[in-house]
Amino acid sequence: MPRNMSFSMSVEAVRNRTKTVTRRLAWWDLEPGTILCAVEKAQGLKKGEKVKRLGYIRVLRADWEPLQDMHEYGSHETTREGFPGMGINSFIDMFCRANKCEPEDWVNRIEFEYVEEEA
Repeated sequence: MPRNMSFSMSVEAVRNRTKTVTRRLAWWDLEPGTILCAVEKAQGLKKGEKVKRLGYIRVLRADWEPLQDMHEYGSHETTREGFPGMGINSFIDMFCRANKCEPEDWVNRIEFEYVEEEA
């Protein structure tokens, strides 16, 4: 059974299959080809609440880099992150608030594709 990866801040983009990149402060051991189960929420579930699966994804790349290096990918990167129309600085601010980190902190930039079923 694949590990669950939560997409609580970008559920609709995952449902629509428009999100193809995610940044995380963990998941350092990911390798290309790894299959994960995208879920709405993986932690903090209330008693009786179940994980809501969104589908399966396959890791294409996983690279460690400072969050602020997001600028190097261009303005389309926020769309790939599931936030079309958001500027890169706004995304970095949102990410830092949500994850209690700084723009200089290293993140794992994970590119992925959607797969129909668990491999």
